[in-house]
Amino acid sequence: MRQVFLDTETTGLYHAQGHRIIEVAAVEVVNRRVTKNHFHYYINPEREIDEGAQEVHGISLEFLQDKPRFAEIYDELIAFIADAELIMHNAPFDVGFLNAEFGLMGKNPIETIVDSVTDTLKMAKEMRPGQRNNLDALCKHFGIDNSKRTLHGALLDAELLADVYMAMTRGQESLMMDLASPSSQQTQVLQQATPLLVQLATAAELVEHESYLVKLEKSGKCVWTKPV
Repeated sequence: MRQVFLDTETTGLYHAQGHRIIEVAAVEVVNRRVTKNHFHYYINPEREIDEGAQEVHGISLEFLQDKPRFAEIYDELIAFIADAELIMHNAPFDVGFLNAEFGLMGKNPIETIVDSVTDTLKMAKEMRPGQRNNLDALCKHFGIDNSKRTLHGALLDAELLADVYMAMTRGQESLMMDLASPSSQQTQVLQQATPLLVQLATAAELVEHESYLVKLEKSGKCVWTKPV
């Protein structure tokens, strides 16, 4: 099973207002193990960055001037995420921005490219209703070291999200492993099991049994010979 954990940073909060992606990162997980394969680019948005957004991620327009445009990294991004389960924290935000970028290029929505989209924020709210469920809060809850996260950064956040997801679904992993392969103890029991031996009563034993039932009947304590 291939999963891709993805995060973006943007020039502002709303793609409908023309805001653009300035950083995109994705981390690959195969069979619940993080691989060394990841995707990461800073992107020139060709527009100003909102002051509030820059305070969150610390990325300046000056830093992005020599970085590629989104269209230049599109093919590589698609090759990385194609047919995988795409996992994001607050997926509607990232999906909205990605689809806005795709739309500017006349490309199909991301939902048609990946196998499925999973929102870990939705998962966390269902697991921890009424509690803070941002990435920092979840790292604290599951004991994941996020001390390097002084600012939001797409690559670090994607890596942390992978760790959080594994912690959130650890019980499911154990269940899947149990269902997929029996334990060594279970295997040993199955291997040692033999057909039950049925021992039939002899004719003499049957006569003795009937005689015993007659004696019980006379005493009034026999229930086996009474009509139902």
